Parts: sequence; C-alpha cells; structure tokens
Amino acid sequence: MDDALDSWFKSEVVIHDEALTRYLRRSWPRSHEVNDLRQEIYLRVYAAARTHIPDVARTFIFAVARRLIIDRLRHQRVVAIDSVTDFETLNVLVDDISPERDMAAHQELRKLAEALDGLSPKCREVVWMRRIDDLSQKEVAERLGLSERAVERYIMKGMKRLAEAYFGEHEAADEDEAGCKPVEVKGDGKQQTD
Repeated sequence: MDDALDSWFKSEVVIHDEALTRYLRRSWPRSHEVNDLRQEIYLRVYAAARTHIPDVARTFIFAVARRLIIDRLRHQRVVAIDSVTDFETLNVLVDDISPERDMAAHQELRKLAEALDGLSPKCREVVWMRRIDDLSQKEVAERLGLSERAVERYIMKGMKRLAEAYFGEHEAADEDEAGCKPVEVKGDGKQQTD
C-alpha cells in the first residue's frame, strides 16, 4: 500500500506545491514559518490518506491547510488583530469541520448510498420518496399506484435492510428480496408483487 500511497502523493499532492506555498504566504503573517507549515500539511495529508485516499486531493490539501492555520491561531496565547492579514482568505469558520471529520462523513454517506442501492428498485423508490423527498405515505401510494399498506411494508422492510447494511448486521441476501417485496392488493382485488 505504501508504494501506491507514495505514488498517489507524488502525482496528486506534490503538484499543488506552488499553489499551496502561495496560499500560505498570503494567509500566514510569518513568512519564515511557511516551509514548516507546508511540511506539516503534507504530513497530515499523508497520514489521513493512509486510511482513505481523498477523491479530490487539491480540495483536501487546502482544507488541511486552513485547519492548520486556524489551529495555530487558536494555540497562540495572545492573538494580535493583525496576525492574519486577511481573515477572508481563510474562508472558513472557526468551528468548521476538520478534513478528517469531513472525510469520515463522506465515507458514511457512501456506505449509506451503497446500502440504498442494495434495495430492490421498488423498495428503494418508496424509501426515497418517503424519507428523502418527504412525501406522505398517501402521496407515495398514489404516485406509485400502491396501497398505503404496501408503502408501509416497503418502508418498514427497507429501513430495516438499510440499518442492517449500514451497521453491518446484514442477513441473508434472499431475505432482502423477500423483505422488500410485499404483496399488495390493487383495487381489483388481485394480488401483485414487485
């Protein structure tokens, strides 16, 4: 993994060295510390990439740089008002999310998306409309031509399957299909399945 990580670092991170140096010179008042800051940023980026290589290296590098500058400013006992030449160049709030937390959130979102993709198409559609689009059970039933009871079953089974997949309590795959395909009764009294 270290060879792949080193290769990624050389091709995706080091190429932004000039832009990073310019940014640090604009944002940090003590120019003699820019090289040290840059090295610390590289260390943090490399360490974080050991667990997960970011999709967009440039964005991650500059997020780490902003976080480092803010951390350094916080740790100074007395911060002069002119310690940063232009607070707008930081472009972040003091309580902004760290790059590590941001990456963890993206990983969780990816995991949830994969779990959602694992549902049957009809179950996924019902869950999406009910939980994401925030439609009522009745609206979902009308739009999809289902009974409200069928929508309720899809929601219960779909949310259960999402929780199982997301939290790692995944049961047998054939139960997923059975769990997300409730029998519905249409207006003509005939039973239909997904």
